[in-house]
Order: sequence, then structure tokens, then C-alpha cells
Amino acid sequence: MESVRWDERPQLRRPILVAAFEGWNDAADAASSSVGYLSELWGARAFASIDPEEYFDFTLTRPRVRLTDDLERRIEWPANELRYAVMADLPHDIVLLAGTEPNLRWRRFCDELISVTRSLGVEMVVTLGALLADVPHTRPVRVTGTAADDELGARLHLERSRYEGPTGIVGAFGDALRRAGVPSASLWATVPHYVGQTPSPKAALALIEKTSALLGVPVRTRELEEAAAEYETKVTELVQADSDIAEYVAQLEEDDEPELAIDGAESLAAEVERFLRDHGPK
Repeated sequence: MESVRWDERPQLRRPILVAAFEGWNDAADAASSSVGYLSELWGARAFASIDPEEYFDFTLTRPRVRLTDDLERRIEWPANELRYAVMADLPHDIVLLAGTEPNLRWRRFCDELISVTRSLGVEMVVTLGALLADVPHTRPVRVTGTAADDELGARLHLERSRYEGPTGIVGAFGDALRRAGVPSASLWATVPHYVGQTPSPKAALALIEKTSALLGVPVRTRELEEAAAEYETKVTELVQADSDIAEYVAQLEEDDEPELAIDGAESLAAEVERFLRDHGPK
């Protein structure tokens, strides 16, 4: 039984899907908050969701009780919600998936998402993730990118992932997209492991900037830039209060290497567009 609940079936122009999932792939909430920020900024409209009943063990990922302004109790279930934004100045509309990593039936869950992409005519998928790493909070956030398609990777200067080990739903979804022949790229931000439980607007900002460059969409980030500066100041104060951590961070700063530069936003977005036009319906 299909578990996708459609509230609307939008007619979109050559859409690109941007997806992030709370959970294992989302260190410091950087990926999920990036999609949330873009959704709010672009006024994205909800049109579909995935019924959580089949994909979650609610003893592991528990629903949360919220009180409304009228003190009425409401239960919020783990969500995977799809929104769309009509981008009048671009050749592509954008679909945003704000998700929660499921506990169960990942292959079926990914099949449902593939079915949605086909129904909407999605031309490319960009997944966002964030991972803990031995990096200092005082340096620019590194964002690495991978692509399963060799030609797309060559055009965007992205490599095939060489990671081996446990994976999350982002990895499973990426594999499903590859097998389905849907072009996809994945962007990952690195988060200092010593503040991995603290939401990082700095990492979210870095992901949004790279996503903006990839899509060719200017994004207003002033509020996020201010939050990122405040985050760095507060983390620095906490680090300086502990001599052992301060010494460790100083060592990370010594060992840190500068981030590799990527092409400018216009050339990167142009390569995406050329790739999609070359591989579009004949």
C-alpha cells in the first residue's frame, strides 16, 4: 500500500529535489535546519507527506506532545514532508524534503521517494548531510560533495564517494537514486565533534551557500550569518574556559588545511543546467 499522502499534485517545471533527514546524517542539526531555512525563505508549500506508521518504531523515535496556545494537547509524529517552491526566475522549480531518518523498511521507504520523484518529473536530487570530524570551530566549514554519476561529478568537480562503513538513510537514498537512474549529488558539512550536540548555524550556512551555488539561486543569509558569528563566539568562550579543550582546539587549528575552492555560483549552476539538458527526455 502506498504510504505517500498527497494533499496536492503540483505541476512543476523541471524540478530539482533538495532533501535532508534528521538523525544519524544530521550532526548539529545542520542539514535539517538548512532545508527548513530554505523552505521558509522561499515560502515553500506543503503538498505531500509519508505516513510514519510503516517506517518508525515509536519506542525508538517517539512522538512528541505539544500544547497549543489554547493548551490543547497535540501529538507530533515523526515527519517526512514534501514542499514545493515555484522559482519564477529559474528554469527549475524546487522540491524540498524535510525528513526524519526512519527506523524500519529503508528499501521500501526509498522506493516510495523514488516513486514521488518520478511522479513529479524530478530531474536531479541534492541530498544534504552533516558529520562529526576533527575540525576546529574557528575555521570555515568544509563542505564536501559527491556524485554517483561520473559525468555529473566531472562537470561539478565532485568525486565518487570512497566511504566504507555504516551508512544512514542519505546513503541508502543515494544508492536507490543511482539504481533508478536519477542524477544526484550529495553535500556534506563537517562539524567539530567537541560541540556535536549543539545546533550549528555556521555549518547550516555553509551547506546553504553550496546549495545556492549548485542551484544558481541567490539566498539571503544575513540572519544566518549573524547566528553563525554568535555561535562561534559562544563556542570560543566555552573552549577558553577549559584549558585541556583549548589546547586540543589549538592543535586542530595547526593541523587544519584550507578548504578547496569550488567554481563560482554562476558557472556551477550553468554546468548543472547543461548536464540536465543533455540528459533530459529526447
